[in-house]
Amino acid sequence: MDQIKIGSFLKQLRKERELTQEALAEQLRVSSRTISRWETGSNLPDIGLLVEIAEFYQISIPEIINGERKSEIMNQETKETAVKMAEYSQNEAKSNRRQIIGLLLSAFGIFIIISALAVFPSESSWGSIYSFLGSIILLVGIFLASKQVLPKLWHRFACVAVCAVLLFGVFTLTDYIAVKYSHQVPRFCTRVTYSSDHPDALLYETPFFNALQLNPGTENEWVELVENEWAVPVNKP
Repeated sequence: MDQIKIGSFLKQLRKERELTQEALAEQLRVSSRTISRWETGSNLPDIGLLVEIAEFYQISIPEIINGERKSEIMNQETKETAVKMAEYSQNEAKSNRRQIIGLLLSAFGIFIIISALAVFPSESSWGSIYSFLGSIILLVGIFLASKQVLPKLWHRFACVAVCAVLLFGVFTLTDYIAVKYSHQVPRFCTRVTYSSDHPDALLYETPFFNALQLNPGTENEWVELVENEWAVPVNKP
């Protein structure tokens, strides 16, 4: 493809219409500098503008690409093909933007989750709140980013559901490890209860295990897994 030849042909067509570069630029909704680049061959119109140029000059797209006139009117089939190509290009660009946004949201969600777990102490409810918020952002990002791989809507919802279950499992496992080996209260508990029979203890309940916190807020604070509610662990300090 000879860009110089195409540019000269575009310039010839403009002069046949007795148009200035500025007038043509206004007609095509581009800048006069863009017209100049086309006519010098340093740049070429994109596929969407080729359709408009061909219609404006009443020539075919192959004539523009070849840089010479071969017929009087634009072939309808060629025009429709070019329109479809332009629509395909726009859809592809839109899909790529959606995937990039999805990846950025996923990364941001992971960042929020990690930051929440690292910054806030286990006793603070803010850690679980921000982790939950980060999880939502992460799942939305996964939903957007997975469209190219999973074009069917229900496949993407299924993928998000699986990821949500995995996140729940990760949170539960990290809580269990933190209680068992680091003696920290669980972040993602469903309820914290207090009993008058144990004024120096708090019971943290999760869907899969319970943790008892003895002497909360003191130097002798201790957290241990318990099998039964309010069962005081035997290995407390």
